[in-house]
Amino acid sequence: MSEPTETTTTDTTTDTTDMTTGAPVETHETTAPAEQPVQEQPDDEHGGFSDLGLRPELLTALSALGYEEPTPIQREAIPPLLEGADLLGQAATGTGKTAAFALPVLHLLAAGPRDGRRPGALVLVPTRELAVQVSEATHKYGKDLGMRVLPIYGGQPIGHQLRALDRGVDVVVATPGRALDHLSRGTLDLSEVHVVVLDEADEMLDMGFAEDIEALLEAAPEGRQTVLFSATMPVRVEAIARKHQRSPRRIQIERERPTGGESPLVRQVAYVVPRAAKPAALGRLLDVEAPQAAIVFCRTRDEVDTLTESLNGRGYRAEALHGGLSQEQRDRVVGRLRAGTAELLIATDVAARGLDIDTLTHVVNYDVPSAPEAYVHRIGRVGRAGRAGVAITLAEPREHRMLKTIERVTRATIPVEKVPTVADMRARRLEMTRAAVEEALVEDDLDGFRVVVETLAAEYGLMEIALAAVKLAHEAGGPTSDEEEIPDATLRPVRDDRTGGAGPGGRSGASRDRFAGRTGGPTTRLWISLGRMAGVRPQDLVGAIAGEAGLPGRQIGAIEIADKFSLVEVPESAADRVVDALRGSTVKGRPVNVRRDRGPRRE
Repeated sequence: MSEPTETTTTDTTTDTTDMTTGAPVETHETTAPAEQPVQEQPDDEHGGFSDLGLRPELLTALSALGYEEPTPIQREAIPPLLEGADLLGQAATGTGKTAAFALPVLHLLAAGPRDGRRPGALVLVPTRELAVQVSEATHKYGKDLGMRVLPIYGGQPIGHQLRALDRGVDVVVATPGRALDHLSRGTLDLSEVHVVVLDEADEMLDMGFAEDIEALLEAAPEGRQTVLFSATMPVRVEAIARKHQRSPRRIQIERERPTGGESPLVRQVAYVVPRAAKPAALGRLLDVEAPQAAIVFCRTRDEVDTLTESLNGRGYRAEALHGGLSQEQRDRVVGRLRAGTAELLIATDVAARGLDIDTLTHVVNYDVPSAPEAYVHRIGRVGRAGRAGVAITLAEPREHRMLKTIERVTRATIPVEKVPTVADMRARRLEMTRAAVEEALVEDDLDGFRVVVETLAAEYGLMEIALAAVKLAHEAGGPTSDEEEIPDATLRPVRDDRTGGAGPGGRSGASRDRFAGRTGGPTTRLWISLGRMAGVRPQDLVGAIAGEAGLPGRQIGAIEIADKFSLVEVPESAADRVVDALRGSTVKGRPVNVRRDRGPRRE
């Protein structure tokens, strides 16, 4: 296998290709127009896309969608993909990956023979939301080519998918589990697939889809084109590339970092808050920031539900989004945020994966993310298409090390500020009252109240009347004197008590590498009530923990599966939230009990 060639560039634009309404997507079928002369559009009408060698129908679709210039990853990836080369691309969320692979895939399928029934391209994505998003974008690009695009994922009635596959599709966009299910049923035939795309490969591996991906790649023809995109490039992603790609072109896209006096599009800030004070601190920060729309990321579904209820009690229109909701419920939640009938989305990482919401102005990390990559993915949801955004992180004092790790990996400083005090909030509310009164004065529709003022002016001065009116308006905005101060807290380094040796029950150096992304400290084993007799595999447990507790797969240690139970090693600091998150959940369709193992704790 030859070494991949590498191209490095800098991303100065953001992704405008990730478009979805959040609603379930049916098969996209378009009747190809009758053959007629195609009128070439002038280059200046399509901007830089016309220089990439794409078909006129694709250029027309891009122009209709308002795309003028390709992003760096599109400019670097499209030409080699049009040549049929394998490609290994590293790019963060918001760099334009969807169009970077969808446009050349559609071009090549239109240029070659089409089977009519069996798909010519398979795109694998980690979540249902991303499957809908990629499918919808691909349909919009290829509608003038008559391309039929089908998203297949869990949570959607399989009958619709079976009928669509039987009628015939050109591009299948699928989550690995559902694609493998169709493959085993014999309803998904990959024998005519010319290109396989793995989008967000690192995330799919973290969710435990490694074996599913391997099975799907093995089922596709050997001579296919293989395209792999990943925000990070861990060893497991590199291993897939070495095994399944042929002399891939390698492209690495980095976000442009501000230089000189420029300000970043995303303002990043952290607040140090004791855990018990986090709900009050979040509410206070939301009062000050007044976001148009925001996503608040939590670690577990229980935390999502509790925080959603708390914020609704403060008068916010908050919606919960996590793996415990049906697909129909999730679609309704996302639709309400897009329509503006909700202003806050309280979500777990996995449930929010792949969402792209134009109105989003703020991202809040209710807890410090457990890996820098998760932080980058989260804040990448704001600051797109030239719009400014705010990323807020609520850090507990013990989370000093992880916050510093994120700063080091992202090469960005995250300033730590103090939560607004009660006095700050009173001043803020007074300013809002002043603004409201000023707005009423400007509107100049006050004649209906003149009689009240004239009557009072006979006994009181105009200043006293105005003060009383402002007082009433201010108090109508809510209480200002019954709030408690949020205790001051400061970041403190976490002392590392590890001895450095493996010790009894310890881990070898090779095993410790799997915990490289953790903040340090001891690990513990969890006892899970399902084992080999229930058909449980390691990836099932990794997927359940990653999906429900938000713990990245790279932080999960040794897994032992016995006949009737399993043992999974997790960081000690995450053990309780993993137990809480899995309580009442299912693995392989069966209810699961989880508790700490009664064996010795491992350092």
